[in-house]
Amino acid sequence: MRFLLWGVIASLGILPLPALAQAQKQVSDTQVAAMVEALRLAAPNTGKANDGYYSDWQVKPETLKGWSRNCLKKEVTPTQFENSPELARQVISCIMRRELNTQYAASKNNEIGAVRGAACWWMTGNYTGCNSGFTGAYVQKVVGYYQQQRSKL
Repeated sequence: MRFLLWGVIASLGILPLPALAQAQKQVSDTQVAAMVEALRLAAPNTGKANDGYYSDWQVKPETLKGWSRNCLKKEVTPTQFENSPELARQVISCIMRRELNTQYAASKNNEIGAVRGAACWWMTGNYTGCNSGFTGAYVQKVVGYYQQQRSKL
């Protein structure tokens, strides 16, 4: 009877299982801040003043609408985003927290693996496939900046 009771308790999730607890690790504010700054530093410079991207993070207006609705519960205009580095950082931090948490789980809590996946997603919309060419170089740049920022924070 005792074994039956423990089986019911474990299957209902009343007792934490070590593997489950490990899989639910959340990224820290420091990790998010390092990732946000790494993306800013790695943002490609198009060389054009009016290239259709906004802020130091080079975000498309249509992307910004969804992100601001998701994170702030209201839409932010590209002009507001462009003119307020604090607002831009708030939105980017919210999105990067979500993506880093997703990638932490996918990479079994591998920090650099999570950064690689999130950087690839940032550039392409996909979590994989950024191993070579322009996107591979970009992801490597983000990882390098991330590691620099993590050592400072």
